[in-house]
Formats: sequence, C-alpha cells, structure tokens
Amino acid sequence: MKSKFGTWSITMVTGLALVLMALPVSAGEKQPSGDKVAVVNGSVITHQELDRELGRAKEQLLQMGRPVSDAQLSEMRKRMLDNLIAYELLYQESKKQGVKVTDAAVDEKISELKKQYPDEAEFKQMLSGSNLTEADLKFHMERGIAIEQLVNQKIVQKITVTDKEIRTFYDSNLDRFKQPEQVQASHILIKVDPEANESEKAKARKQLETIQKKVKKGEDFGALAKEHSGCPSSTQGGDLGYFGRGQMVKPFEDAAFALEPGQVSDIVETRFGYHLIKVTDKKPARTVPFEEVKEGIGEHLKQQQVGEKVLAYVEELKSKAKVETFLVEKPVKKSG
Repeated sequence: MKSKFGTWSITMVTGLALVLMALPVSAGEKQPSGDKVAVVNGSVITHQELDRELGRAKEQLLQMGRPVSDAQLSEMRKRMLDNLIAYELLYQESKKQGVKVTDAAVDEKISELKKQYPDEAEFKQMLSGSNLTEADLKFHMERGIAIEQLVNQKIVQKITVTDKEIRTFYDSNLDRFKQPEQVQASHILIKVDPEANESEKAKARKQLETIQKKVKKGEDFGALAKEHSGCPSSTQGGDLGYFGRGQMVKPFEDAAFALEPGQVSDIVETRFGYHLIKVTDKKPARTVPFEEVKEGIGEHLKQQQVGEKVLAYVEELKSKAKVETFLVEKPVKKSG
C-alpha cells in the first residue's frame, strides 16, 4: 500500500470550498426572512438549509457504520451552523474584494461533476436526492468558486513551506512512512457460487485445469486471463497491482506471498471460486525514502497552514460583521 504522502495531490483552497457540494449556503436575499437560524450582515440562513446539511452529514456517518447520538446531533447542528456562517462571510468578502466568476468557469465545474456519474439520469437523481435543481447547483457552484478564488488570493499564494520543515516532519513521523511487504500479482478466476454443489465445483475446477495446462505450455498468462477470468481485473490481463498482507482472502494471500516473481501457483480455492496466481514482482518491507514523499508532505503541510489561516480569517471577518443566531434545539426522533 502506497504511503499517502507519496500520492497526495491537493488543490490549495479552503476546506469549506472543497466541500462545496456538501455545504450549499444561504441564497441571501432570495431566502425567506422567516424560519431563520442566522442572519449574516442581513443575509438569512434558514432552518431548511441547516436541516438539509445535517441530514447529509448523518447519512454519511451511518454509511460508515457510525450512528449519531442525540448529544452528537446537537453538537453537529452547532458545527454545521458555524460552517454555514463562515461560508457566507467568505462569500460576502469575495464580493467586496471584486472577485468575478464567469459562467464558463461554473459550467466547467458542473461538467467535471457530471463526469463522476455514468449518465445524465444518475446525475439528476443525485440532484433530486439533495433537494437541488440545476439552477441551485449553478448558484452554489458560483459561490464556491468565488470563495476559492478569494482564499487563493488572500491566503494560499502567501504560504510557503521550506525544505527544512518538510524534512523535519519526515524525520519526526517515520512510522507513517513504513510500508509492509508487498507483492504484485495477476490471477485467472473461474467463479463458483459458494452454494454450488460438488458437480458444479468439479466442472469449474476442470475448466481451470485446462487453462493451467496452457499456462504450463508457455501461453501468455495475461492473454488467458483476458479470455477466461471472471474477475474485473481480466481487462488488465488479471493484474491486481501491489497488495500487502490482509488485503486479500487468506488462501489467496498465502499462495501469492509463497511465490517468487515469475512463478505461477497451483489451483487455489477461495470463496470466490478457483484461481491461478502469477506473481510478477515483490517488494520487501521498507521505510519509504524521503524523496518519494517530499512533494506530498509539502502539500500536506501547506494544506494544514491554509486551514489554520482560513479559520483565523473567518474570525477576523466575523469580528467586523453583524452575525445573529437563532438556533433552537429541536427534539430528535429516535429510530426503531
């Protein structure tokens, strides 16, 4: 598994702008004046907006297997409101600073977002599930881009991270850069349902035995994987990339780590079916060298500084603003 610092690539913008789609904010004068939880220099943030964002956060935590208690929910509401207020302050400041966002920039961001969905129908379903129209999306996207430009101008461009700071972080956090033993392997899988009877299992094994004979005669393993394997990796000739212990089912892992590069296993049975495994490379356990992670550490340290300075910047804006809050805790219905 690669060190996260070796692969990180970040866009230097505020965390608030990075979560643009997760934090659509007040539409200012377009929002009704009633049902308000906050007013920021005259712009209203409503209960509806706060509840929507709270619902999204709860859903994300539930999907991670982390149900939210009443006490946590109360704290989350306060934190969400703080985020919405910060977002509004930053947007208002972007307008004061003369930040302009073109329609082309908004359209480009929306086009990038659409590419994350297989088709237009899935994209529209996402909007519907978020209680957003495409007009809403453009509105929120414009505000997010404006904030991003403001933060880049006021904070990001003024931050530098020295080589000495990067080296100090590396030397002080060597455990983060320890990489376990890894193998790179390809496989050919003949799928078998775990509930299959003995006759079906025997048929699948016989099919793989026929392929095994072709491998032993020197036929190309990758080509045979493309033709016969039931794993999605077949499109890459069966290549699974590098993996460490604990990432594959145990019979597969044991067989792969027992092989040397170039060797092919005997038939291996797992709950997925029958496999032939070919190891193409091995990497011993190591500490990732500084040069491999230097750039990623620099980005990480810069991102940390951006986050700290954005928080300070928001506090400065808040000290000069008129911010009123009207948050009243709502009783939470317990499920079940």
